[in-house]
Amino acid sequence: MTAQLLLGLSILVGLHEMGHLLAAKLFGMRVEKFSIGFPPKIFGVRWGETEYSIGAIPLGGFVKISGMIDESLDTNSLSEEPQPWEFRAKPAWQRLIVMMGGIIVNVITGIVIFVIMAYNFGDSYIPKEEVIKHGIVAYDLAQELGLQTGDRILQVNGHDYEKFEDLAGPDVFLADKTYYTVKRDAETFDVSIPGNFIENFSERSSARQFIDIRMPFEVGEVKKDSPADKAGLQTGDKITAVNGQPITYFDELQTILTENAGQQISLQVVRPSNATIENPVSETIELTATVDEEGLIGFYITSLIDAAHTDYSFGEAIPIGTQQAFRAVWVNILAFGKIFRGELSASKSLSGPIGIAQIFGGTWDWTRFWGLTALLSMVLAFMNFLPIPALDGGHVMFLLYEMVSGRKPSDQFLEGAQKVGMVLLLSLMVFVIFNDIFKAIF
Repeated sequence: MTAQLLLGLSILVGLHEMGHLLAAKLFGMRVEKFSIGFPPKIFGVRWGETEYSIGAIPLGGFVKISGMIDESLDTNSLSEEPQPWEFRAKPAWQRLIVMMGGIIVNVITGIVIFVIMAYNFGDSYIPKEEVIKHGIVAYDLAQELGLQTGDRILQVNGHDYEKFEDLAGPDVFLADKTYYTVKRDAETFDVSIPGNFIENFSERSSARQFIDIRMPFEVGEVKKDSPADKAGLQTGDKITAVNGQPITYFDELQTILTENAGQQISLQVVRPSNATIENPVSETIELTATVDEEGLIGFYITSLIDAAHTDYSFGEAIPIGTQQAFRAVWVNILAFGKIFRGELSASKSLSGPIGIAQIFGGTWDWTRFWGLTALLSMVLAFMNFLPIPALDGGHVMFLLYEMVSGRKPSDQFLEGAQKVGMVLLLSLMVFVIFNDIFKAIF
């Protein structure tokens, strides 16, 4: 997981700083250093006026532009007259473009990756009709809300939805006064979602699931020498009853197997027999199996859910990917809004490098890697745009002030603001790292 995080961050930081570098060089500014990672320097090479290097601390990067008060706090040359190649000698609109360069590149990167993924993979999903047809499996967190297995969720916040995944997205849990409209047997009612409910998903103890769709199934691959294999189960079998109790869904089978761990059970199975498309034939047989101590009998399942898939042309993928990219930004805006209003705990909601590495997971999956890299690119753009001194957004804030008022803040003020910003950022970094460690341990 660490390798994936480092590769993803290196790509994003490199592109971000490249955005600053190219914009600076476009306007004739001298770029002294370009670094991926913070000092101490591991490797460096000089090309023209710029030294390109890799730092030992892979949690960011920087571009040092002559005549600019940045995180290096190198102000030795500011007492002299501005030189034509310096940042401070250029018009405010050029300096603004330079400071926005990294953010713009990260936005473009995120959109491009999302667009390519939409074009290559399309969209596979479970449509609402299947949710209404089969209902949901309600796990612990859902039961705390008042949901039950078998409930049909009809609407979210009084509006229709298209896909099962629309029921549990972060934008749903971050919205205000969210509720589900639920049908249970013949009764229809609303189930409210507390404003801080999303915090449950950040706690280690709630790595449990929230909801799933009830899944009609048939037997897939049977593990060799497992209880299922010894009982005679075969691929394609449909288990219709256990110990005389009829079942339709996989969660029903799981419940019965758990209750009968270590015991012998009888299975009623419908098995295809010499079936053809024109003349399907099946037989019902009785089998006996011994459930192991973990409540398993040893086979994989084949879902009989009628899933949907949509392929996109490249033209269709552009707005789809763009929407997905900016949805990530909107989710972050909603989350920060709730944190600032005190509706969410910062310690439960914020993650640092350890938490992000855990999201990447322990196995290398290129599809997952690029999806998370695209998400991080949009998050990086959003975070850098925040009006905090030492971030790009802080520089943008002061430049906009200069362009509107016609007065440039003094170098002493900018230097002081940079120091304050660095203290804030370092404090935040220390907080999220130790917060990650605390959550991992406890």
